[in-house]
Amino acid sequence: MIIRPYAPGDDDALYDICLRTGDNGGDATGQFADPRLLGEIFVGPYLRFEPSLAFVIDDGAPAGYVLGARDTVEFEAACEREWWPPLREKYPPGSFPAGTRDAHYVEVLHQRGTPDPAVVADYPAHLHIDLLPRAQGRGLGRGLIERLLTALHEAGAPGVHLGVGAANTRAIAFYERMGFRTLRRSPSGRTMGRPTT
Repeated sequence: MIIRPYAPGDDDALYDICLRTGDNGGDATGQFADPRLLGEIFVGPYLRFEPSLAFVIDDGAPAGYVLGARDTVEFEAACEREWWPPLREKYPPGSFPAGTRDAHYVEVLHQRGTPDPAVVADYPAHLHIDLLPRAQGRGLGRGLIERLLTALHEAGAPGVHLGVGAANTRAIAFYERMGFRTLRRSPSGRTMGRPTT
């Protein structure tokens, strides 16, 4: 397995990885009526606006990725201008039955929060990382994070943050080993951050 930069043509595979890791790291395939919805929120905009901060694990096919945004405020503004409006037309409120995971993420799509000023002041960048089981336990997650940290540092971002669900205890332990510390905690999860150096 190698770590390489994102390449055009990876999009569908990365969307699929997002879905297959969308249940706190487990496979969420059976939980969504629309298999592309998660990827439209958590993969697509990064490939569109920050392709140089996307890195892929490849063993003949993509098996994991890390995606980053150098400046969260600027990234969300670009998404608000260009990415979210057509998706909101495609997925209007009520597109899916209430209580389903699809309905929850349509709500996320329509009710985007603003970045927390207390977090982005010191940790303006953010990331998403997902690995399929065949890529786990090999040091590749660490390799992806290190590759992204270097790229973010070179791009001028002093710190990076991420969100993780409270139930994803393996991921929390991994991030702590990678030097991330908890910045905010809630019943549903936590925000963690670290410097890029």
